[in-house]
Amino acid sequence: MALTLYVGNKRYSSWSLRPYLALAHAGVDFTTETIQLDQSDTKARITAVNPAGKLPVLHDGALVIAESLAICEYAAEICPAAGLWPDGRADRARARSIATEMHAGFAALRREMPMDLGVKKPDLGRTQESLADIARVVEIWRTQLAASGGPFLFGTFTIADAMFAPVTTRFVTYEVELEEVCSAYVRAIGAVPAMRAWAADAALETAMR
Repeated sequence: MALTLYVGNKRYSSWSLRPYLALAHAGVDFTTETIQLDQSDTKARITAVNPAGKLPVLHDGALVIAESLAICEYAAEICPAAGLWPDGRADRARARSIATEMHAGFAALRREMPMDLGVKKPDLGRTQESLADIARVVEIWRTQLAASGGPFLFGTFTIADAMFAPVTTRFVTYEVELEEVCSAYVRAIGAVPAMRAWAADAALETAMR
């Protein structure tokens, strides 16, 4: 297989981080190509690899898979032994439910606390709407970690964790206060080898904001 994942700047691109984690954690043999955002040729470069004009996008030979969650699902299909979804039917349903909630929701959190790896922005982004989003995230984490026993939402690392990984970085950047069970989850995500590799690359990028 000749798989290439096209991503945006690793410091900022939360949507790109998600499928990267799923592919890397599953042990898929792939390369990553970064397309710098907000450049004069950005739109043309993205459209050349994805007619929809969005990142991330995965190329598997002639096959083009767009959208973060779709790429994660593809990783689960080509590497079923990686366990990117939980084994039990009920757990798989719950994992898919919260993964899609993350994919479709939390607009205020995204807007007010955009991902920015490697910096600290304490006390910024706290609006009534973003705090409500944070409360919902914490509720999801608390419930699932209590059910699974951790360290990840369903015990072992799954697509649900990949979908929430950018949120863990936001909570670090904006120094959101968390109870210990959630802080431990943030640390567990940060210690995932693929997450550490992504963060190391992000640290080498030039700031855009």
